[in-house]
Amino acid sequence: MTWTPHATVAVIVESDQRFLMVEERSQGRVVFNQPAGHIEENETILDAARREALEETGWSVEPEHFLGLYTFRAPVNGVTYYRFCFSARPVRQETTELDDDIIAAHWLTRGELADQYDQLRSPLVLQCIDDYRRGRRFPLDVIVDPVPSL
Repeated sequence: MTWTPHATVAVIVESDQRFLMVEERSQGRVVFNQPAGHIEENETILDAARREALEETGWSVEPEHFLGLYTFRAPVNGVTYYRFCFSARPVRQETTELDDDIIAAHWLTRGELADQYDQLRSPLVLQCIDDYRRGRRFPLDVIVDPVPSL
């Protein structure tokens, strides 16, 4: 069997001490997550972050900082996810159709999310928010994407 890790992005978007969150269906449950998803073939990591935020929330966002690379092994299916997490500023709300599994986008406080801990998609939801709130920030140029050709 071949081990295949999953490369994903997630975006922390804050406005007035509320975080842009996605209410979605995942494996038969309704859960909350940051705008997040898989990086597609031939897509830069930053473009994936912008695309996922728009597709899942209807918000155009602009990444400002890299928060970190988080590793999570899902207990349900054993898949290993590598999450490139960014902080971004909201640019504008668009009129766009959301992805099929998305129920709604919400602006929630950290406390409201903690109160719904059992409905978080993974522990990374609060971990990334807490790292952001502690001031963790790296410049976007730590991501060299794509690597220049020779």
